[in-house]
Amino acid sequence: MNERQQTLLEFMQQQSDKLAVQTLQHIGLTFISLFIAVLIGLPLGIFIARKKKLSGSVLGVAGILQTIPSIALLGFMIPILGIGAKPAIVALLLYALLPIIRNTYTGITGVDASVKEAAVAMGMSKWQILFKVELPLAMPVILAGIRTATVINVGVATLASYIAAGGLGEFIFGGISLNNTNMILAGAIPAALLAIIFDFLLSLIQKLNFKKVRRVAYALPVLLFLLSSLYFIPSAYGGKLTAGFTPEFMGRQDGNLGLESKYGLKIHTIVISDAVMYKAAYEKQLDVISGYSTDGRLKAYGLVVLDDDKGIFPPYYAAPIVREDALRKFPELEKTLNLLSGKINDSVMTDLNYRTDYLHQSPERVAKDFLVVHKLWKTSREGNGGIVRIGSKIFGEQYILANIYSMLIKGYTNYNVSTKTGLGGTKICFDALTNDQIDFYPEYTGTGLLAILQASPKIITEVTKNKDSTYNYVQQEFKKRYQIKWLKPIGFNNAYALMMREQQAKSLNIKTISSLKRYLNSK
Repeated sequence: MNERQQTLLEFMQQQSDKLAVQTLQHIGLTFISLFIAVLIGLPLGIFIARKKKLSGSVLGVAGILQTIPSIALLGFMIPILGIGAKPAIVALLLYALLPIIRNTYTGITGVDASVKEAAVAMGMSKWQILFKVELPLAMPVILAGIRTATVINVGVATLASYIAAGGLGEFIFGGISLNNTNMILAGAIPAALLAIIFDFLLSLIQKLNFKKVRRVAYALPVLLFLLSSLYFIPSAYGGKLTAGFTPEFMGRQDGNLGLESKYGLKIHTIVISDAVMYKAAYEKQLDVISGYSTDGRLKAYGLVVLDDDKGIFPPYYAAPIVREDALRKFPELEKTLNLLSGKINDSVMTDLNYRTDYLHQSPERVAKDFLVVHKLWKTSREGNGGIVRIGSKIFGEQYILANIYSMLIKGYTNYNVSTKTGLGGTKICFDALTNDQIDFYPEYTGTGLLAILQASPKIITEVTKNKDSTYNYVQQEFKKRYQIKWLKPIGFNNAYALMMREQQAKSLNIKTISSLKRYLNSK
């Protein structure tokens, strides 16, 4: 049964083992970070309730941490803590601090002064007043802060999969990349249910009477610790080597599914964003990664591509895809975009990517330098013939191509340009195109065949024998189904590939994917 025919329930049943693992990881990440946040935030809230002059500064810093975008915060953690659970836990606990500190402070300072005076008159010490008067009375407010922090963490924890920490984000981001709604919902629905369930349970605790709340307060750290331990239950099987695959690669037939079915490859795998997997391989945190054959980081990090000796990776020739109504609206557009046809081969694209990925040159500079060298550069006309909207996916190569096309349009036509770069994976870009949010973006024949058209195995076998048959098939089907035209190929083939550090591959005598399998199965 293909993805189009599967219902959400059937998909979730099929993926039940993986879904269970990711759910346990998600709960564990949420509560490990929450447990540490309570250990830090509760004493800090009590401290600033005693030292009110410091309350503004402490709450201000916690508030600033809350405003940092979660992806950026995870990015800041990686150079310090690497990939995996550690940076995700630190990022999550920083998000959880503000509601815990603020509610602890509010709860303690909100205790009636006359009650505290009566406690002093009874001869209670400061510690006795804190534990027998202030904390019990403030506990409903404190629990409200923990409740808020829990819901925040359940949501933010979906991003942990970007840095190989697991969780339900693996399904969500894989589905976005693969144009697979079932996969998105399989991650999003359990995440939403977790937030609702935990919020409901904590709301019940808040409503308990004084004595029960006090007992719960004593049991709360133990409960948080037990929930935190769930992260370690679904620990993946170990192995000689560890692979890092992107969420998209994990769910594709020309990816991990094909590695398992055609090669019988079983390798300890963690899911990771392509933004950090190359560096993780370079730093020996990963042994094998799913990369792109023209990526500049191959050269930058000393990686080598393993030969796909059984041919699971189809041709991935790049070309702009444009809605037919946009071509009618902008008559000069097709001729202008085709100026790039045949101008960029694999080695040229690898070099362009190297300049952005490793030398950190801007895509604009790389694009202009390329056009100047190939005598395609023209000064912008700044005409008034309408605005062409260019889209791109969220990796360096697409930024470069979007800038090249933008400069060509401005130089060779009277059209203006609006760029919408970094649109995420295939689903977001393609939906933006079909919904008239953009006019064109660069796509790859293999992605068109497998992720968008979702062709049958028989058709895939037939049309992937060479690059021309793949291109002709997607060109015909896109026109028939979507009224979208594939323009002339740019010239390079950015296929999926398995990569290893060159030195490691040489020492283990691994040159092909089959030899990788033999090594893993040896001894």
